[in-house]
Amino acid sequence: MADVLPREIFAFLLVFSRLGVMVMIFPALGETGVPARIRLVLALSISFLIYSLVRTSLPPMPVSPLKLGIMIIFEVLIGTLIAASIRLLLSALHTAGTIIAMESGLALAQAFDPAQGAQSALMSTFLTLMAVVLIFVTNLDHMMISAMYDSYTLFPVGGAIQIGDFAEMMVNTVAGSFLIGVQIAAPFIVYGLVFNVGLGILSRLMPQLQVFFIAMPLNIVAGFLILGIVLSSAMSWFLQHMESSIGAFLVPG
Repeated sequence: MADVLPREIFAFLLVFSRLGVMVMIFPALGETGVPARIRLVLALSISFLIYSLVRTSLPPMPVSPLKLGIMIIFEVLIGTLIAASIRLLLSALHTAGTIIAMESGLALAQAFDPAQGAQSALMSTFLTLMAVVLIFVTNLDHMMISAMYDSYTLFPVGGAIQIGDFAEMMVNTVAGSFLIGVQIAAPFIVYGLVFNVGLGILSRLMPQLQVFFIAMPLNIVAGFLILGIVLSSAMSWFLQHMESSIGAFLVPG
């Protein structure tokens, strides 16, 4: 026991170093609205489950404390990079919600966005919370847990970290998320352009008319009508994008 117990504790610590960071950063699983103790229990439970599957592929415990610290730091770094690349997918909805709020006259309505950890447009918070609910409804959280397990095949413990590939993936993720966000908000961009051009023409034709007081309620109502029409398609599009992005961390087969 004196020899086996330290090795088992070391192996579990390696697994928890990677998966604990993932659980704390992943969307849905690691939202700030979830109490820290619950996230910790979830991280320990998933770590124990995956540890029982990958323990035979883990390297032996190093003799030097310096090597031990380096291995743990590398595991934390791998978990952070993988989880952050998936967390960045939610920025698509943040971008879309900000544009929708600006075009529909709701930009001043601010609320705390748990995904961003800061104040943001109310529409962004609404879309983000809806995405979190849909992640659980469509079992995308199961895909994220599968990605945790498959990460030991894609990025073995003790292997080299391809920082350049991770950086390129991060850049592509941010660019793709921004593109998806603009595409989701495209109907509102067209609507805002047509609506404001029409208001400008009306203001020139009838200077005495208080265009702002008349247009603001109409702008909000029209924005909600358009949102009701495109919301289901927009969220379905986002979930497909998120599924394909998480699939990049899964082992084929």
